[in-house]
Amino acid sequence: MPEPIKLIIWDLDDTFWRGTLSEGAVEAVEENLALVRDTAARGLVHTVVSKNDLAPVEAKLTELGIRDLFVFLRVSWQPKGAIIKQLLEDMQLRAPNALFLDDNPVNRAEALYYNPTLQVADPVDLPHLAPQLRAAGKPDPTFSRLEQYKLLERQQQARATYHDNLAFLRDAQVQIEFREGVAVLPDLDRIEELINRSNQLNFTKQRVTKDELRASFQSPTTRWGTVRVRDQFGDYGLVGVYAVEQIDNAGRDALQAPAVASANEGNRLIQFVFSCRILHLGIEQFTYAHLGFPRLEVQGEVATELTQTDRPDWITIVTPMSEQPTPAAPDSAKRLRVLLKGGCDLGQLTPFLQAFQLEVVEEFNYVNENQVPVHVEHLELLRQGSKLSASERQRLARLPFLGAEAFDTKLWQGDYDVLVYSPLMDYTQELYREKSTGIAVPFGGYYNLTTQDPAAQAAKHARRKFRGMDEAFLRRFQQEFTCVGQETPADFKQNLRWLRDQLPPTLPIFFLNGAEIEVPGSSETGAKARHQQMNQALAEFVVEADNCYLIDVRDFVREPTDVTNNLRHYQRAHYRTLAQRLATALSEWQGRKLARSGWRDLKARLLSRLPW
Repeated sequence: MPEPIKLIIWDLDDTFWRGTLSEGAVEAVEENLALVRDTAARGLVHTVVSKNDLAPVEAKLTELGIRDLFVFLRVSWQPKGAIIKQLLEDMQLRAPNALFLDDNPVNRAEALYYNPTLQVADPVDLPHLAPQLRAAGKPDPTFSRLEQYKLLERQQQARATYHDNLAFLRDAQVQIEFREGVAVLPDLDRIEELINRSNQLNFTKQRVTKDELRASFQSPTTRWGTVRVRDQFGDYGLVGVYAVEQIDNAGRDALQAPAVASANEGNRLIQFVFSCRILHLGIEQFTYAHLGFPRLEVQGEVATELTQTDRPDWITIVTPMSEQPTPAAPDSAKRLRVLLKGGCDLGQLTPFLQAFQLEVVEEFNYVNENQVPVHVEHLELLRQGSKLSASERQRLARLPFLGAEAFDTKLWQGDYDVLVYSPLMDYTQELYREKSTGIAVPFGGYYNLTTQDPAAQAAKHARRKFRGMDEAFLRRFQQEFTCVGQETPADFKQNLRWLRDQLPPTLPIFFLNGAEIEVPGSSETGAKARHQQMNQALAEFVVEADNCYLIDVRDFVREPTDVTNNLRHYQRAHYRTLAQRLATALSEWQGRKLARSGWRDLKARLLSRLPW
């Protein structure tokens, strides 16, 4: 997919369900229901654009138990192209971040005519698209992103009843809360997310890393602040970030008094970013005035234009309930922070793990800028990334199956208590050694790319929409690289020892091994024997290594029916079992049973496509 998907726009008849609602009964498509539940739990938003009548559509969605997972329904008999254009404007989203699914090619063409950068697909493509969509976003078990769009929907429905927008804003009772100093520190993740992901209301567009943020928070010449907003329709949460570079202490003192400093004192905004969810409320202009109109060099296009004079008078500043940092929780109440690293199928573990007293951070494979899935958990890739120079990493990142972020990892950041690691890509992928440097990079699995016919392989990659994997590249790759095959068990154990040595000895590592099953019809010849061989190596390492543990999936993944499309992907029920086994192991490691929420576990089960 060219850009990350944030919104899925569904046609209904013969797309979301089988049949035509206005002509009689329709049949639910269980895979689509599961896809909506799974992706909504990762922050993707769903809506409907359908030629139908609204009442029966809502009744059917309610019957299917899924109406609450849709917002901004657009159900009418009007042409879809213009409706989608207005819908995106109402939802304050960009067309490249939306996917329109419709079985009718005329509707898809019309949607593209009005929205040229929209992503469109035929529902027959969903089996291919679904894994990418399930890997998108990030865990959102409380559906916070969906709730924000429901809030926006309520706000816009109310706004439509007013003829005077200013009257609406005054009645909306908009309140704003500013936090500065140590009060911004707990919001590091949200601040980083806003700065790096916001575009429409990102006036400075200065992307940052978390390490850069932490360092900047300590700078005596930079004033950091966050903006929270609520109104009568709900709480928008943390929706804005600013950082003012102050020229001297006098300038800093002036800025501490809201709305008295002025741009001519030289203070400069180096970050000024807002979520689009507060668009049209005047928040960004109010904040700019509150800061005294410091110097601001706007970068790129933004959705609103700021002035040096306006001070919206319909917004009220509220004081935080407490200016003090939240007291630390007692040890018994702290949540263990778990880094879950492996294939994106492990995302199905997260909701079940969050039923326990755990905070889960994910690092999975992803689709890179060339639309090629990149597995960043192969130990050889991690090892190369740690020792290569920045220029060498940049050079190798030009390989279309790696990409710009292939060597990035959260492993070395240290802000987690437990590492849960699935090394199944070490079981699976071939290694290719560059002839000129000896550097090895992983790719594929159970086939040798250098012995394949380049033309046939390029056609296969083109069908999967991979970019850069054309015939010319494949021929060049065959000349410059040699396949050394899958990692040997001895090299695997050496890489495991290297990983253990790179991390603090007090940090526990829980390894997930692989199933040992013959999968009928699998193209991965010899997978069972390979898993047996590598499982043995992993077990031997865990016995020898300090503070390393094994979670054995062979205890419950035993039959061909226990896996799905390959030996590494299990039926959904088994991810719940795996989460429970992991929670038990973590309890034993820390010497105290993890608290568990039955309600969170029930929610996770309801999100599953399996009946319960």
